[in-house]
Amino acid sequence: TAANNLLCAMLDNHIFRGNELDIDPEKIYFRRCLDMNDRSLRNITIGQKGEGVEREEHFEITAASEIMAILCLATSLKDLKRRIGNIIVGENRKGEYVYARDLKAEGAMTVLLKDAVKPNLVQTLEGTPAIVHGGPFANIAHGCNSIIATYTALSLADWVVTEAGFGADLGAEKFLDTKCRVAGIQPDCIVIVATVKALKLHGGADKANLAQEDLAALEKGMPNLYKHIENMKNVYRKPVVVAMNRFATDTPAEIEAVMRGVAQAGAQAVFTDVFLKGGEGGEELAKAVCAAAQEKSELHFSYDLNDPIKKKISDVVKNVYGGAGVTFSELAEEKIADAEKRGYGKLPVIIAKTQYSLSDDAKLLARPTGFTVHVRDIIVKGGAEFVVAVAGSIMLMPGLGKHPAAEHIDVDERGETVGLS
Repeated sequence: TAANNLLCAMLDNHIFRGNELDIDPEKIYFRRCLDMNDRSLRNITIGQKGEGVEREEHFEITAASEIMAILCLATSLKDLKRRIGNIIVGENRKGEYVYARDLKAEGAMTVLLKDAVKPNLVQTLEGTPAIVHGGPFANIAHGCNSIIATYTALSLADWVVTEAGFGADLGAEKFLDTKCRVAGIQPDCIVIVATVKALKLHGGADKANLAQEDLAALEKGMPNLYKHIENMKNVYRKPVVVAMNRFATDTPAEIEAVMRGVAQAGAQAVFTDVFLKGGEGGEELAKAVCAAAQEKSELHFSYDLNDPIKKKISDVVKNVYGGAGVTFSELAEEKIADAEKRGYGKLPVIIAKTQYSLSDDAKLLARPTGFTVHVRDIIVKGGAEFVVAVAGSIMLMPGLGKHPAAEHIDVDERGETVGLS
């Protein structure tokens, strides 16, 4: 957040101090960020009453910022500085891009991040090592931890388990199509994590009744899981194991239905009790993953990097989401043409969309078909080196719910924090 907003401060200061680069205040693309959900900051005006140059500003959450993406996609400190310098901050009045390096901001920004770029080694409750590093959301960003963290883990261990956010349409797609390409890596096995409750919700069950057995809702929701399995097996051509996080309310009939359905879809499902039993509760899953990883496989991608931007977006929608096609706003069409004209057409695409559906409509549950994804905006991330397609009604700065979790968090008389769970 500090590095991101330093660039914004230097940008506005440059304009205020004479604007030697002739930056157009109406064509500034780099946004301030904040690590907090706050919808009131989505569209604001800064520099009022003579305190700087008055212009529109649009905050985004830190997890969706380009700095977070750069931190997680950089392969070294040198690469981090190079990428920061390539951030597109806006245009000058001639229509030329202005970069962070033009403001001489990349050095100080790198200093702020020189320790942050180093992965954090932490210890689990059972004494095993875990590397925690980076936090881009998978719905509105690329959803993967840092490449440096992955490289570090691979240099230290025989087996590395890494996670990408949300479903196989979001985190997994971005991990495989973007992170694996940049890092030059590929997984030996893919684990899809699901729950009986989530599948029943996709099948139309009421959220208040998910603890009750509902085989009809489960059957209607299972196609959502089948699509995720198909994506990993048929699109990316990797072995798949389904990890079902067991709840005490899962009934034998529901468990049997999931096991049977996943087997028919060509994968193995394993119910785990890691939450209750720790590592012991995941032994069967570990054995299944070890076995599946022995299968020889070569990673394929859902789109060709050399294709035009619109084709790449369309391929993700059709191949991964299962949609019929894509529509583009007039603004998105203009930005795509401009990006390709400026030489950014060969970059990976990151689609920002809802996490609640395979489509861009949160209300289309299970496995919708025949839908069209609408891309309303395009954002070229010159430092992160990908193109963001903003789809549906997704926002890059989330808002709080009617009753935020903060309402339940407090400190007791002993100074202990309560209300976090």
